[in-house]
Amino acid sequence: MTLLPETGYVPTAEDRAGLDAWFAEYDARSARRDIEGMADMAVFPLNLVSDDAHGDGRSAQWDRDRFVATMTGVMGEGGDISFESTRTPVFLSPSMAVVFTDSTMTAGGEERRLRYADILIRRDGVWAFQTMAQGGWGEYL
Repeated sequence: MTLLPETGYVPTAEDRAGLDAWFAEYDARSARRDIEGMADMAVFPLNLVSDDAHGDGRSAQWDRDRFVATMTGVMGEGGDISFESTRTPVFLSPSMAVVFTDSTMTAGGEERRLRYADILIRRDGVWAFQTMAQGGWGEYL
């Protein structure tokens, strides 16, 4: 069990429901390989944090075109893809959350376990991701 830090903000049931709905939609777009739709759910420039095969930390900022091109290459085409995820959000305020995700992605009958973190911000009542952090993607940055 993850012990969440005290941030000074206690999210409402509506806060959590809105974030859960956002991730359900993002996962649905990912499963359809709707890369443009995924990009619609981001704030650009998008910050990315990872590490490379040598264990060195990497970071980058991508514009929408780079996100779409890279994710299109990473996600490939065809075949079923699904995600089962457990998310642990830490709300920093009503409009900022860091979300830790443990996920199993199934594609082509093969499972892959993922652990990552996203920073989301809410603008005009709508959540969007602004920073993605996951190990092992440094060569793409």
